[in-house]
Amino acid sequence: MKLRAARWGGAFLVVAVLGFVSGLYVDQAFPASPFVPYLAQHSVGRVNTTELQQAIQVIQANYVDKNLDATKLSQGTVQGLVAALSDPFSAYYNPAAFKKLQDSLQGQYSGVGIYLTFSAGYPVITGTLPDSPASKAGLLAGDQIVKVGSQDMKGVTAAQATAAIQGPNGTKVTLTIGRGTTTFTVTITRAEIVVPSVRSAVIGNHVLYLRIYQFGGNTSTEFAKALSDGLKGAKGVVLDLRDDPGGYISAANDVISEFVKSGETFELRDRNGSVDRSTANGQPEAPTLPLVVLVNGNSASASEITAGSLQVHQRAKLVGTTTYGKGSVQLDFPLADGADLHLTIKRWYLPNGVTIDHKGLTPDITVTLASPNDEFDVTKPADGFAKDTQLNAALTALAG
Repeated sequence: MKLRAARWGGAFLVVAVLGFVSGLYVDQAFPASPFVPYLAQHSVGRVNTTELQQAIQVIQANYVDKNLDATKLSQGTVQGLVAALSDPFSAYYNPAAFKKLQDSLQGQYSGVGIYLTFSAGYPVITGTLPDSPASKAGLLAGDQIVKVGSQDMKGVTAAQATAAIQGPNGTKVTLTIGRGTTTFTVTITRAEIVVPSVRSAVIGNHVLYLRIYQFGGNTSTEFAKALSDGLKGAKGVVLDLRDDPGGYISAANDVISEFVKSGETFELRDRNGSVDRSTANGQPEAPTLPLVVLVNGNSASASEITAGSLQVHQRAKLVGTTTYGKGSVQLDFPLADGADLHLTIKRWYLPNGVTIDHKGLTPDITVTLASPNDEFDVTKPADGFAKDTQLNAALTALAG
């Protein structure tokens, strides 16, 4: 069973799409029975399924248009149930959206390669993937997506942005971009995108820089290799979790275990108060090497688990700004038609019993960036990191 802790309610990787949510990913499915009867079997929640079924019958029998789309009605019913939870991290994904979600966790999809955050206004780009169509087109962090084609994007959801921006490999999409006081259009050719979850470089005075973009299905293996390959001669490690929206909590535990010898790494608590404690695996690759972790307001969920646990274990100092503050974990329940119910089922806590939900992690050293575009680009190490005040502060902290 895989649990996901990611920030699907906040910054999303648009493949144009989604990018990460938080949670657990558990390979567990509901019974292959219709969703409404399934609910009716459980009286504890006291959901009035009789009224729900009556409403469906009334619509089918009396609505003016006889050509009703039964699939949309069914999906809309489940969407309404989830919306009534008022939980920004629980969601319903139709079959196509669920497929994209699964692909994104494996780092593969077709799109333009941008990270977006959503609000009542226009979606804002928080970053672009290295070598992606969006990056090559010159899109920058801070840009607003005003229109996609002729569709106004004000107030859209992540799912709506996904539907508008994504498309088959090789097709084109025209975006209207707001940058400062100017507005311009750019036409981008969509492409198949493979997102590396880990990138590394040796910088400064023999410091191993490791960046995790998301905690996906390949992160544990990729991180272990990057760490092992770069340790020889390294005087310290900078782990960059900025803008990392989370992912699989098992991957977070594996990363923590590379630096912590033993003990609890984090714990999960369910609705009944049961506690499930995760521990270090006992085989750290770098248990004593000096370590600093970079975080910011877009570091969420599984990245907060990693950073917070390393901080509590006094294994690393955190540098940057207060993190997002997502302390819940989600499980995917595949439904009979290929759709998915992405439901919050647990909350996670640091080894000291503290929750960061709605609060975030407080860095040991608070440092801001003048612009998101000042972040060091590990794919272009020759450009240097002179403007990256947070990375420079991390290097100073490592130097003692």
